Amino acid sequence: MSDRDEILFETVSKISVSADTVAEYTKQRKGDMGRKKMLVAALREEVVEANLDLVRRGLVVSTFGNVSGVDRKQGLIAIKPSGVAYDALRPVDLVVSDLDGTVVEGKLRPSSDLPTHLVLYRAFPEIGGIAHTHSEYATAWAQAGKPIPCFGTTHADYFHGPIPITESMADEEIDGEYERNTGEVMIRGLHAIGANAMAVPAMLVVNHGPFAWGADARKASENAWMLEVAARMAYLTLNINPRADVVGKTLHDRHFLRKHGESAYYGQKK
Repeated sequence: MSDRDEILFETVSKISVSADTVAEYTKQRKGDMGRKKMLVAALREEVVEANLDLVRRGLVVSTFGNVSGVDRKQGLIAIKPSGVAYDALRPVDLVVSDLDGTVVEGKLRPSSDLPTHLVLYRAFPEIGGIAHTHSEYATAWAQAGKPIPCFGTTHADYFHGPIPITESMADEEIDGEYERNTGEVMIRGLHAIGANAMAVPAMLVVNHGPFAWGADARKASENAWMLEVAARMAYLTLNINPRADVVGKTLHDRHFLRKHGESAYYGQKK
């Protein structure tokens, strides 16, 4: 064997791989290609992270709760599947439906709350994500049938008013399309008090629990977190001083508008 042939043989030996390695690589590539072909792939990633945000922030009990996100251009929603443990959740597990609730992609059943999400998305085009939890303090206020008063600026930074609560649902609403009617009762409640859905991005469903929403799925999850913070603070405030006064309108407005108003100056420019 010539020196040239020896060099060529040595080079080929170094770069050669086993058949098993090639097969594994091909399998991974096919998997990657499959993931790339998934509908609303970026939205799926965002919604998974938003669901995991609920866990990170201590808002999850068992498998209760869910987060969804919507791609308005494509008219598609990605939502957590029903009853799937959060620690096992992957983008491929999410269920994708259109705004009428027809599942267009996904092997698992969507969250049973999908009809609630659909009603809210259709009613409020500015909503880009919705989060539902059974977080302890917010759920306690819902079970008590009480809105959450604003006693200070922590609440005011996120919600331009008290956190409203729905009226009780009629028996026929519960016996009928329960989940859809859950969304409808929230819409009626917001309209009744003249609330802007993005100024008060959360609501309690009486005897059930909290829903929160935002410009996207991650923001909805953040608002669900701050709703729980506000609920806990309000509970503690009333335990310390049952006669505590709610925050004044001027202070409430200042804190909310400096963060969310047209001339907002809180935080850094985006």
